Amino acid sequence: MSPENVHQTKDSSRRRGFGMGRGGQGPAAMMRGGQKAKNFRGTMRNLLRYMRPYRLAVIAVFIFAIASTAFNIAGPKILGNATTKLFEGIVGKVMHVPGAFVDYSYIGRIALILLTLYFISALCSYIQGWLMTGVAMKVTYRFRQDISRKIDRLPLRYFDTRTYGEVLSRVTNDVDTVGQTLNQSLTQIITSVTMILGVLVMMLSISWLMTLVALVIIPLALMLVAVVVKASQRYFKQQQEYLGHVNGHVEEMYGGHSVVRAYNGEEQSAQKFTGLNKVLYGAAWKSQFLSGLMIPIMTFIGNLGFVGVSIVGGYLVVRGSIQVGDIQAFIQYVRSFNQPLVQSAQIANVLQSTAAAAERVFEFLNEEEETPENAAPVALDAVNGSVEFKDINFGYAPDKQVIKDFSACVRPGQKVAIVGTTGAGKTTIIKLLMRFYDVQSGSITVDGVDIRNMQRGELRRLFGMVLQDTWLFNGTIRDNIRYGQPDASDEQVVQAAKIAFVDHFVRTLPQGYDMVINEEANNISQGEKQLLTIARAFLTNPKILILDEATSSVDTRTEVFIQQAMEKLMTGRTSFIIAHRLSTIRNADIILVMQDGAIVEQGNHERLLGAGGLYASLYNSQFESAPAA
Repeated sequence: MSPENVHQTKDSSRRRGFGMGRGGQGPAAMMRGGQKAKNFRGTMRNLLRYMRPYRLAVIAVFIFAIASTAFNIAGPKILGNATTKLFEGIVGKVMHVPGAFVDYSYIGRIALILLTLYFISALCSYIQGWLMTGVAMKVTYRFRQDISRKIDRLPLRYFDTRTYGEVLSRVTNDVDTVGQTLNQSLTQIITSVTMILGVLVMMLSISWLMTLVALVIIPLALMLVAVVVKASQRYFKQQQEYLGHVNGHVEEMYGGHSVVRAYNGEEQSAQKFTGLNKVLYGAAWKSQFLSGLMIPIMTFIGNLGFVGVSIVGGYLVVRGSIQVGDIQAFIQYVRSFNQPLVQSAQIANVLQSTAAAAERVFEFLNEEEETPENAAPVALDAVNGSVEFKDINFGYAPDKQVIKDFSACVRPGQKVAIVGTTGAGKTTIIKLLMRFYDVQSGSITVDGVDIRNMQRGELRRLFGMVLQDTWLFNGTIRDNIRYGQPDASDEQVVQAAKIAFVDHFVRTLPQGYDMVINEEANNISQGEKQLLTIARAFLTNPKILILDEATSSVDTRTEVFIQQAMEKLMTGRTSFIIAHRLSTIRNADIILVMQDGAIVEQGNHERLLGAGGLYASLYNSQFESAPAA
């Protein structure tokens, strides 16, 4: 992913509930209501089209799943024949029937046939599981690859209007949901349907009357299960909702624990947590209790069915309509019939959640991308660094212009400071220069070439950026400095660190340049982070510099050294400096003063100060002493 796409605000998005744990994994966890897709059929068609490259493997999965189930279905009927033969032999001996005996050779052949059938069934099940796991992992891998590539092609506007968690959930939660369903539920659908049809046929082949008795109880069981699911569903939803509230509150309080303690907010925080936790406890207890009723209910209804089947079966045996072994086989079939019915109900809800997750992924993959690159891009062989803004107009929303008729001409090697009140459009100008956004009208040129005619990657390689908000990834200090120049040697890294006055600080750390910065980079100070990002900019040796309040997080003494190093780095390079502390830009060649998206003043420090306009007002306000009481 591109660096500009990585640097997004994290804290606020995390507090909005991303990454919350899953609760309530009771017997009915798969049956509880969840988010549903807006277009179930369309999404499933898209998912099937997405799986088209793996269609041969999926067909093989279907074949092996059906074969595995079919071999299992045949087992009880064959075993029933052995039971009948054994029963007849034993009863004959007890009744002293002439010539009665137990045909152990016949029973042995049945046992061998059953062993073979169950072995083949297990082998088919293993093969289909192995194939389906491969397909699910390949689809998951492809989804994540496509999402990663899509992120690089999305305009910055997309990330400015969505949270970090929203984007990340596509890569994790949604893709995982689809992958788990493909790996588990898809084969369950095949085996459940095959089992229901196959078992029904086998039951009818034994006795239509016993089949009728067994089927009568199924609607009763399903109705009771539906009542339990409906009752537990709202508690599961409430559980998930308050689990999010609890996690969000804990994360927020933990992230700001120093502020909480400073303002003595521990008791208030604890009271809020207790209230949320009580609601969560009540919802979790009720949802788990209600869902836990399903197994006893199904067992009770199932036992009623077995009683009915046994009574009717005994009657039919007495009449000579069926054999004793048929009762044993039929009871096994009844057990096999109930399970796929419950699984089918579970899978129906799982597919709804899967369709919702897949729909979110496909929506993301179909998002509008950046303006396509020029078919014949222009490459700059030797960059001088002249930049011209000509009649620029731009707005993040069509009805609100942020930049209005902005024009400026910057010669190679000049230091250009952009100042103004908050919201004047200073940072927006930099975003347009870097082509994070494209201008709506006008043009920006580098060495006379319109930046829209250049490849974005080539354009951005011309720039070195040091932002007010630092970004460091989870890795060593050496790798963080080398981020913009991966092939830089260790000596070059150290040299850049020395220029940025960060070498001494790094050498005082336990592992020096090999020290790993953690995810939040909270094992170093904010000022030290800024020094590392400045060293990173030094190492890239850019043609054009962009400094956005680059020294805002360092102390006054360090700022002096940084300014000296910056002056050295900016020598011979075109530099754009966004600054709120106007004392740091007094030696700029050009100062552009912005207000409401337009340039209202421009010139050097002395000229603008003498003009007594907005710049003078801003500058003097930073040095005015507070009036005496």
